[in-house]
Amino acid sequence: MILEAPLDVNADRWDLPFFLDEHRQLAQALNAWAQAQTVDERDDRFACLDWVTRLARDGWLKYCVTRAHGGQLEHLDSRSLVIIREILSQYSPLADFAFAMQGLGSGPITLGGSAQQQSDYLKGVCSGHKIAAFALSEEGAGSDVAGMTCSAVPNADGFLLNGEKTWISNGGIANFYVIFCKTDAALGSRGISAFIVDAKTPGLDDSTHLQVMAPHPLATIKLNQCQVPSSALLGSWNGGFKLAMQTLDIFRASVAGAALGMARRALFEALSYAKNRQMFNQRLVDFQLTQVKLGQMKALIESAALLTYQAAWMRDTQLHNLDLKTPEGKTQHQRYTQAAAMAKWTATENAQQVIDMSLQMHGGKGVLVGQKIESLYRDIRALRIYEGATEVQQLIVGKALMS
Repeated sequence: MILEAPLDVNADRWDLPFFLDEHRQLAQALNAWAQAQTVDERDDRFACLDWVTRLARDGWLKYCVTRAHGGQLEHLDSRSLVIIREILSQYSPLADFAFAMQGLGSGPITLGGSAQQQSDYLKGVCSGHKIAAFALSEEGAGSDVAGMTCSAVPNADGFLLNGEKTWISNGGIANFYVIFCKTDAALGSRGISAFIVDAKTPGLDDSTHLQVMAPHPLATIKLNQCQVPSSALLGSWNGGFKLAMQTLDIFRASVAGAALGMARRALFEALSYAKNRQMFNQRLVDFQLTQVKLGQMKALIESAALLTYQAAWMRDTQLHNLDLKTPEGKTQHQRYTQAAAMAKWTATENAQQVIDMSLQMHGGKGVLVGQKIESLYRDIRALRIYEGATEVQQLIVGKALMS
């Protein structure tokens, strides 16, 4: 598919008090950049590599990495990540995917890597020379991370890895994987460690590509007597679960940002179509029922946006105070986790509704392969599952109310 480029709708949203002038400048510059890109996306793997090259060349991947390692900012900034993903997904969900996976795949190294690991990998992520991947999920261990069976056993040469990971984004095109393995079966989630494994390591097979309804690079990773050196251990021994959750915490609000971008594009498509579609001697947009639907779509988007921007703002402004107690006895980190969970769940579910309503407004044309709204309908579905399914986010919020 060839990238289409509408104007950025509702750009005044960046004037909300959650954002600073640098965020507004980022949004304006990125939107202009995205409009100028034309990428043939018929081959998702080739297109994803193309997007990484473009995003790196023009400096956008610098927001995935901290300044100490060639990045743009001193710390990973949640508001910047939300803005970038919202704008990119409005134009191309695959461009958003390419950006997000560089951040998610390298996030554990930023948070828990040694100085040598950070030096070896993060500059390559920023320059686009190293494609990153985050390998946590397994066939029987998605939401139930503690149920993973992929193992890492210490030996004289470092660690021996065995097992399978699946649903791994960037699988098959990644230069390295951050792989989470069980290192103490008796400890459940507290017995998981993380390892950096180069894609060409003997015993690692990432050739099993998975075909999904919205094509993007996805694979099953098979580890068969995969030997890695001691230096491959990322973070502390048995500290992998905490590291994975810290990484997901940073990027969860940005998933909501991606959903917002898709929803905004769906509203743009609906409004454009309704203004031009003639029915019964008037335009589709002139019918009150159409106006009602457009109003519902707008409200669904903006209500989710407020939760999303609040969550990102909360993490950025309270980065150094996450362990402080609030008046109700919760830590700032607990408050942020709840806020990010509500944002992710609400934005993805609302976006699904908005896109469905937009497709319905298009009538039969909406289900034609090649229509933007048809591809959005497929693109949005996975966001309600990955990086914590809606039900998991609802559980996080519900449990917090009981404490």
